[in-house]
Amino acid sequence: MQNDNEKKKIKKPSGIRTNFAFQAAVLAGAGILSRVIGLLYRSPLFQIIGDEGNGYYGTAYAIYSMILMIATYSIPTAVSKIISGKLALGEYRNARRVFKCAFIYVVSVGLVAAVLTFAFAPALVKEQPNAILSLQILAPTIFLSGFLAIYRGYLQAYKTMIPTSISQIIEQIANAVVSVLAAYLMSRPFVPGTSEHAKYGAAGSAMGTGAGVLCGIIYILIAYAGRRKEIMETVESDVSSNVESYGKLFRQIVMIVTPIIIAAFVYNITTTVDMKIFYNVLNSKNVDRVESANLYGIFSGQYMVLINLPVSIASAVGTTLIPNISGAFTKGDKAETNHVYNQSMSITMMVTIPCAVGIGVLSEPIITLLFRGADPLVFKALTAGCISVVFYSLSTLTNSILQGIGKVMEPVKNATLALLIHLVFLAAILKFTDAKLFGLVAATILYSLLACIFNHISVSKYMSTKLNVKKIYLAPAVASIFMGIVAWGSYQIFYHLIHMNSVSVVLAILLAVIFYAAAILAVGGYTKEEILAMPKGTLILKLAEKLHLVRE
Repeated sequence: MQNDNEKKKIKKPSGIRTNFAFQAAVLAGAGILSRVIGLLYRSPLFQIIGDEGNGYYGTAYAIYSMILMIATYSIPTAVSKIISGKLALGEYRNARRVFKCAFIYVVSVGLVAAVLTFAFAPALVKEQPNAILSLQILAPTIFLSGFLAIYRGYLQAYKTMIPTSISQIIEQIANAVVSVLAAYLMSRPFVPGTSEHAKYGAAGSAMGTGAGVLCGIIYILIAYAGRRKEIMETVESDVSSNVESYGKLFRQIVMIVTPIIIAAFVYNITTTVDMKIFYNVLNSKNVDRVESANLYGIFSGQYMVLINLPVSIASAVGTTLIPNISGAFTKGDKAETNHVYNQSMSITMMVTIPCAVGIGVLSEPIITLLFRGADPLVFKALTAGCISVVFYSLSTLTNSILQGIGKVMEPVKNATLALLIHLVFLAAILKFTDAKLFGLVAATILYSLLACIFNHISVSKYMSTKLNVKKIYLAPAVASIFMGIVAWGSYQIFYHLIHMNSVSVVLAILLAVIFYAAAILAVGGYTKEEILAMPKGTLILKLAEKLHLVRE
């Protein structure tokens, strides 16, 4: 009997770890797919509203996203963290009560935020009056997003990421379809190339955001209904005598949400303040408002869209990480906490480092494929700023780690310090040089680097874990360098032979992915157990064994 118990103890962590990798892969895959959909619809949207329209939409979206993060996007993290802790202790009734408290919070805060955003839109985007209509259209979406956030967080606490993943995809598909269609219909009465055409096209694009959230809500409610019976059975089976009052649970939510809100404010105020500094400094230097809108449109509508695509992987891993690391940390399981930390870092770097290199070496053909007629400035911006993909991914993931172990104020302090240094740098480079777009790029690189460094110091302070530097950093970096050479060289060869950019880009990327997969296995020296722990580990192991890339 003792041996059986020991075997069970050995097997359990393995199952948890495999589940974490699977859930991370599911959410990361959905995040990538939704970002790809978002990237693809930007191409026809760009043809309709141009850089100027993207500038107006980007200006409104910067304000909207900041308010949204403050009002509702902190809720999934807070709900997931608190409920996963309750579930780890078998307190199912308390977990259900947390959900009810969070629901009340979201309805009240979301409604107030939406009304204030609509009413004060003219003051919030006074630097670009043509962005007012877009912000007012986005305002009701803040209220709707709260409902989507609360159900996502609740289901994530039960360590099921599939509903969140599918809802993200549905949300993005609806967003893409409605954005392009509404932008076309609203801008059609006006002459292409005029500010009125760009203004109403941007407003149409804003409608897509709300339509996407509404479709996401419909799906997540259906998914929740499918699991409600199972969840309620666990609540009814709870025999714990520790039933906490709604007042106490609401205070717990506020205590968790408040620092996350402050963190969200700091992170998102970066984009908003950057935008305002950019416009104000350029206006003080007598740069035309339309030119400023065009440049900001390039930055927000093309550069940041591509940079954020691989960063979504880190965000997905971080979302999956919080309930896992929070549950392990709550139980005092240091071995599992450290394992999840290393595994999350490994998965993130294994994907984001090659993405950064690929974006850098293939920036021109990728932009040419996605945004026909794009300004050549964006090619140079992507090549110069691709490294921020790695820094943003690391800072995003370490934020989740610190939140998961209860050090929720550490990311806030780190982000605030990074923000202050970043803002001084941005104002100076825009004021005393002619950098313009490249000033924004340089400032975002600096901010992401500083946030990454400060968070790493904090994690090292509170967690006595040792990272596997070779597998996490060195192996992906070395494999990515050679992959970048293969990607650039193969594109040049394919384009020279067939003279078709689209086909050449696709073939070069496919060849680079295959080469990277072989290279990372060869350089990393992974064991069978480590490969099996990866997403699709069984398939990867079979291929690795055929290529003799497995370490015994």
